[in-house]
Amino acid sequence: MEELVKSKNFIEEFIEEDMQRVPRCKTRFPPEPNGYLHIGHAKALAIDFGMAEKYGGSCNLRFDDTNPTKEDVEFVDAIKYDIEWLGFKWDKLLFGSSYFDTCYELAEKLILKGMAYVDDLSKDEMREYRGTLTEPGKNSPWRDRSVEENLDLFRRMRAGEFEDGARTLRAKIDMASPNINMRDPAIYRIKHCRHHQTGDKWCIYPMYDFAHPIQDALEGVTHSLCSLEYEAHRPLYNWVVDACEFENKPRQIEFARLNMTNTMMSKRYLRALVEGKYVSGWDDPRMPTLCGMRRRGYSAAAIRDFLERIGVAKADSVVETAMLEHCVREDLNARAHRYMAVTDPLLVEVDNWEEGKTETITLENLPGDPAAGTHEVTFEKYIYIDREDFSAEPPKKYFRLKPEGEVRLKGAYVVKCASWETDETGKVVKVHVTYDPETKGGECERKIKGTIQFVPRSTAVAATFRLYEDLLDPTADPELDFTERLNPNSLVELNGFVEPALNTRANGEVFQLMRIGYFAKDADSTPEHPVFNRAVGLKDSFKA
Repeated sequence: MEELVKSKNFIEEFIEEDMQRVPRCKTRFPPEPNGYLHIGHAKALAIDFGMAEKYGGSCNLRFDDTNPTKEDVEFVDAIKYDIEWLGFKWDKLLFGSSYFDTCYELAEKLILKGMAYVDDLSKDEMREYRGTLTEPGKNSPWRDRSVEENLDLFRRMRAGEFEDGARTLRAKIDMASPNINMRDPAIYRIKHCRHHQTGDKWCIYPMYDFAHPIQDALEGVTHSLCSLEYEAHRPLYNWVVDACEFENKPRQIEFARLNMTNTMMSKRYLRALVEGKYVSGWDDPRMPTLCGMRRRGYSAAAIRDFLERIGVAKADSVVETAMLEHCVREDLNARAHRYMAVTDPLLVEVDNWEEGKTETITLENLPGDPAAGTHEVTFEKYIYIDREDFSAEPPKKYFRLKPEGEVRLKGAYVVKCASWETDETGKVVKVHVTYDPETKGGECERKIKGTIQFVPRSTAVAATFRLYEDLLDPTADPELDFTERLNPNSLVELNGFVEPALNTRANGEVFQLMRIGYFAKDADSTPEHPVFNRAVGLKDSFKA
């Protein structure tokens, strides 16, 4: 039988081509510590770490901390935790700020070579001089300053003589280049602010497009893997490596970012959601952040499975959120223990059950897996069922509890509806049933189409259930501001009951609540009142 060979993606083809000239594959993952990692970052880090692992190399974790205004140690720690949680191991833990001295020295060398100059144009003026996609830019009036003057001004910039934005160091390349990124890009700017790593040592900071290729070259990176928006920056990346005369010349390769339906991936938008208190924080389960997904009940294994399935592409596309949920559901179906809960309780009295009598019902934690063990639930005269599991006027093909109808209570008995009580508004407040003592645990010759879960009243634990939908309303006008497109039903809270065994489980554990969905026990839980976040429902809408 002919062996099937998995086709290579374009990154793998490039790396294998380069293995002729480089001894081993070296990559890096360079997040900016100004927020928490989201599912889009997870794709990038899976590619960076995955390629290094596949080709026997290594991957550095290097924090791109060249813009200190919004960077913080909180984000550094969170990013490290998320990467380890996903199961990736970095070779070296590094910071871009560790290279500030080298970047400064190289900037001075470019000035001495006549390849960089200090510009007095403001940010808006630089934009005017830059030109357009169809018209070339024009030279700054300060472009032809002497080497001596540029060096003096740059050193005075470092000494803190000038205010933010007063002067900029620019690379001298070509203001008529068809690539706007090559039209004398800024490589240093003045920022009088404290840095989370270097403190007050610097008041000038290198731009990302200048610092990043320097860091890659110094670390021996062979393949600088980045998202597609950096494709137009590749000539500048190569220019910096060549101008700084590095022997190691990393190859930049771009791939398409991850876009998902009804999901915001912009860190700027996510920050606005947090700071505007539209969500409870970066770990709000509606957020696409890894900490939010973890709190919602998504596992690292499910996320990695999803990333493997979507693969690596060169062209942008949009992935259905249902595909990620499908991976989560597959993972949880195989390992999540089953428990009973009711999210909208309706009291049921078993009329022919003796008052005060209880009976133990044993349920499998994971059907079909004896190693998962069992747990016990009591059966008694008063129990709760979900309100939707009873109908006084049932539609066709309604196989739950109804007048004169029978259902099986999970693991217990077949019961038959005898009557029901209503309040002054007509709302059903209690259902009366009778049980068949010959039907315990499935012993029943007649066919019963419906099986429903229940929670005994005497041991029921009051609980809150949080149900999540897309944060963005899929029906909203995409031209509206994102804050006007937020889904008002993205979070719905229900109050009901769970069986007592669930209250002994740890926060963060994920379970299947029978016939309801997969839920994670939230950190907001208290010993008296657990809170559960729905990870995904039981129904799978994804079509492969």
